[in-house]
Amino acid sequence: MSAHQQGTELDLSWISKIQVNKPAVLRRAEQIQARRPVKKEWQAAWLLKAVTCIDLTTLSGDDTASNVQRLCYKAKYPIREDLLKALNMHDKGITTAAICVYPARVCDAVKALKAAGCDIPVASVATGFPAGQTHLKTRLEEIRLAVEDGATEIDVVINRTLVLTGQWKALYDEIRQFRKACGEAHLKTILATGELGSLTNVYKASMIAMMAGSDFIKTSTGKETVNATFPVAIVVLRAIRDFFWKTGNKVGFKPAGGIRSAKDSLVWLSLIKEELGDEWMKPELFRIGASTLLADIERQIYHHVTGRYAAYHDLPMS
Repeated sequence: MSAHQQGTELDLSWISKIQVNKPAVLRRAEQIQARRPVKKEWQAAWLLKAVTCIDLTTLSGDDTASNVQRLCYKAKYPIREDLLKALNMHDKGITTAAICVYPARVCDAVKALKAAGCDIPVASVATGFPAGQTHLKTRLEEIRLAVEDGATEIDVVINRTLVLTGQWKALYDEIRQFRKACGEAHLKTILATGELGSLTNVYKASMIAMMAGSDFIKTSTGKETVNATFPVAIVVLRAIRDFFWKTGNKVGFKPAGGIRSAKDSLVWLSLIKEELGDEWMKPELFRIGASTLLADIERQIYHHVTGRYAAYHDLPMS
């Protein structure tokens, strides 16, 4: 990933002026969903691009060292070798962007990836994921322990109460402390947008997080009732664009939660291309948080190569 985004001083005058035009955002979201994102002849290339942007994730209460090990293997070999050869992409080193696990599983992931001889980053959720309702001291220690265990990316959750009550300086200060606790690790800030009350709050929280030094804005934990949606994405992406125009600092974007189909991944890539440009269409600035998406992408690539839809035995569920 690229160098850290250092953030800026808190500018509450900017925050106070923000008001999102909800009808316009909803119209834009309808346009995105209505169109076909990619021509058929380019779909395989775009799907492989999507693979390289996936944070392959397992965040279950029954996670064990063995299923984390399997996940790491899949991250290194996300698409079957014969399919990649058919596309002449077998020697391009295609892997997922990262592995994302709970803090207690970071050591397992680091060990498995080291044994596999690859340098895929390990991301850890932290700060009382998913609710963020633990003491700040505990949340900061969780970040430090994950980094100590080898995580190079930290996906933190914000205290949604601070957004809902308009405590913007407190939110800024909290995320600044997260930034410091991360050290050299990259900071991905989860807004839990489905719990922020309004699109205006989504924009304001995005801007505060970027001012505080977040390297990525992530929409959701994947545990909320409402996760990554296109209206929310448009608002966050416009905030990222505005922040770049004002400061020159590039901040990444990570939708997460409910992204399960290959078609979904193509729409998300198209949205990034239209809103932020080609420069953001790389894992340094765009990630997709997903646990089941990869299987459908592999099925679609199988169909592209063979003309057939994969039977159960054709694509083992590894």
